Amino acid sequence: MLSRRSLLKHFSSIPLISGFVGGNLLTSLSKSPSVPPIAGDLFKELGLRTFINAAGTYTSMTGSLMPPEVTSAIAYGATEFVNLDELHDKVGERIARLLKCEYATVTSGAFGAMTIGLAGVISGKDSAAVEQIPNLEGLKNEVILQESHNIVYTHALRNVGVDIVTVKTREELENAIGDRTAMLWFLNANTDEGEIKQREFVEVGKKFNVPTFIDCAADVPPVENLFKFTEMGFDLVAFSGGKGIRGPQSAGLLLGKREYIEAARMHTPPRGNNIGRGMKVNKEEVLGMLVALEMYLSKDHEKEWKMWEDQIKLISDSVSAVQGVKTEIHVPKYANHVPSLKVSWSDDIPITPPEVREQLRNGHPSIETVGGRESVNITTWMMTPGLEYTVARRLTEILEEASKS
Repeated sequence: MLSRRSLLKHFSSIPLISGFVGGNLLTSLSKSPSVPPIAGDLFKELGLRTFINAAGTYTSMTGSLMPPEVTSAIAYGATEFVNLDELHDKVGERIARLLKCEYATVTSGAFGAMTIGLAGVISGKDSAAVEQIPNLEGLKNEVILQESHNIVYTHALRNVGVDIVTVKTREELENAIGDRTAMLWFLNANTDEGEIKQREFVEVGKKFNVPTFIDCAADVPPVENLFKFTEMGFDLVAFSGGKGIRGPQSAGLLLGKREYIEAARMHTPPRGNNIGRGMKVNKEEVLGMLVALEMYLSKDHEKEWKMWEDQIKLISDSVSAVQGVKTEIHVPKYANHVPSLKVSWSDDIPITPPEVREQLRNGHPSIETVGGRESVNITTWMMTPGLEYTVARRLTEILEEASKS
């Protein structure tokens, strides 16, 4: 497995935007027809308020903000026609080289990657089976996963028509595998909530010759995860494109074994008689996802991490100066693995966390945070640098005012 040092050395050798199909993509963008700027504030005209995202990469909050280079690639994609299959082929090969895996494709998010990935495993390249799904008569129709991993997003698997079989132990997992088993599925975010860990899960899959799939939708950062799970032996790996990688919100990545990904592609446009026709990834999103990935691999991850730590500390220091306020800085082990802040306070401050969040949301500027009834939770990784001062000031003002009541 690649060490962190070798990974960083590898990243340092990648240009900001690497060559794309015989040329530099951004150089090509600069020569393309210019796209006129949009006049006016479209969100304001629609009656919508924008906000400072101090919460994270939530779909309800539209994920992440794409860098200008990514939006330039998307705008460029809208200026020319291209064969969709050929574009997916070329970009898939490029991503596979970047991530040192067998093959890859850009998908309609991690959810879409789960659906077409499983469909490809079941159908192979049999066109009749492709058209038959989600009717699984005569086909394998069970996916096994740990009970603690059976969250709402397994609907992406059920879309294919399979039955979900849940287990708790390795012994139960091995006993559950049979002639109907199509795949074993693992949720990385819930690793610690299941008895069977990643390597053991792969080991069982290989023992019984059953493909294994790991959902890593929100597991970037750390950057190493883009390499880790294919190297570990998972046959398929899914990532969201619009979270930490900061690509299009509706895009994702499916990495792994060529045979399964090529079969998965048979379930996607431009083909029509399949389960994934509605999971279209157009040329603009494909280019945007490629550029976002190349930019992500090329950035100084240690410098970015230090910035997030400093931003969180600044907010923590500001609000903890209010008497009765407590702060906790932590980093989630899996999913949204970034410096995070939990702010709570004593009963001497007569305001609840939901009320504080509401004041932040309705204030000027509007600030979105998360948390339950016990705390206000904050991350800074989706903020434009500098906005941490605004968040610190507003939260401190609200708590100070409440403490005087």
